[in-house]
Amino acid sequence: MFRWTGHSPDYVSERQETMEYILYEQKGAYAVITINRERALNALNSTVLEELDQTLDSVDLDTVRCLIVTGAGQKSFVAGADIGEMSTLTKAEGEAFGKKGNDVFRKLETFPIPVIAAVNGFALGGGCELSMSCDIRICSDNAVFGQPEVGLGITPGFGGTQRLARLVGAGMAKQMIYTARNIKADEAYRIGLVNAVYPQEELMAAAEKMAAGIAKNAPIAVRSCKKAINEGLDADMDQALVIEEKLFGGCFETEDQKYGMAFFLDKNKEKVKAPFKNC
Repeated sequence: MFRWTGHSPDYVSERQETMEYILYEQKGAYAVITINRERALNALNSTVLEELDQTLDSVDLDTVRCLIVTGAGQKSFVAGADIGEMSTLTKAEGEAFGKKGNDVFRKLETFPIPVIAAVNGFALGGGCELSMSCDIRICSDNAVFGQPEVGLGITPGFGGTQRLARLVGAGMAKQMIYTARNIKADEAYRIGLVNAVYPQEELMAAAEKMAAGIAKNAPIAVRSCKKAINEGLDADMDQALVIEEKLFGGCFETEDQKYGMAFFLDKNKEKVKAPFKNC
């Protein structure tokens, strides 16, 4: 059983002091991770990836029900992997760097709770790949997406060839990757790469409203839905339905199910519905 314990401000500030490029702030039942390397347009180097990995490991899943990932400033979500760091890599070092990014992004993709990418500008290369490892993508009207790697003599290395095709279809993914052409927010919305586009000044408020709405729902049910969707996409339909059936059945062992259905069946409903507990 999970219990709401909360964190003191000291806990959050102490952890932030140990991070060079990642900011973490818990706001009640959701939290915000900010890639904080604004002078480099939040580009991903080894340190950023390591700190993001450490931050995910330290999220208190007893109290946090949804994550938002964004970039510092108003220009860039993440402009890509750090080309200066990549330029001198050997074949073995390139593979290792790709694995480091893939391991972190896969951890984010399979994270137990939903993750929203609030894309506040450039999401190129590793930035586009980071956004695609999140469950939901919303962006500002100045956002730009792309996989420009072939123009640099490399392939996407943090899952771009795989997730982009799954999200927008193989034909569109191949066009974006082969041409190295960037697309703006309206086209990203048209092809289904993002769920919604907002004015820059409204993006974080929209992301936080969505996160708070997710956090109000039964936490075990939400986690089970994420698990069912993610695992089902990698299975054939018959296997996928078995995954769903088992997760559906498991909900009937939770206090959330008993409380949620009892409240629904209560004809009086004189009391305001209390929040779901982490149980």
